Amino acid sequence: MSISSLAAALPVDGRQSPTARAVARGATRLLHSLGFSVVSELPLASGRRADLVALGGDGEVWIVEIKSSIVDFRADQKWIDYRLHCDRLFFATTLEVPCEIFPDDVGLIVADAFGASVVCEAPEHRLHGSTRKSMMLAFARAAALRLSALADPEGPYGLDA
Repeated sequence: MSISSLAAALPVDGRQSPTARAVARGATRLLHSLGFSVVSELPLASGRRADLVALGGDGEVWIVEIKSSIVDFRADQKWIDYRLHCDRLFFATTLEVPCEIFPDDVGLIVADAFGASVVCEAPEHRLHGSTRKSMMLAFARAAALRLSALADPEGPYGLDA
């Protein structure tokens, strides 16, 4: 199966708005260009679900929380918990959302469906070794289960990972 046919087989995540999906796509392209692999909607040990988790070749873990509007940002404060699961935490948003609403101690990515750029670097807060291992295992298992589910849609893999 080619990469393009694999991408065409992926189901659309109905939990996200079209704007959020566009921001996720552009942010994912940026992260890939920076050498990261990305898994979307990754369940965390805290019970939360991170919008994008990026894993670098050196084991660095970034989480990107997507906010498609001012209302979206103000209605959701669970992102504070994400710091416990990453080395760097970013928000990703559109050009239409004012950058001033986001906290100073979090990175900022501005994106559309075609690409993105880092507007503000995220401060580093290194993960404890056991948390890094847990995140890397969750990332690997989710990616493997999702690939298995695509290759064998009737299999027992589920898409909850």
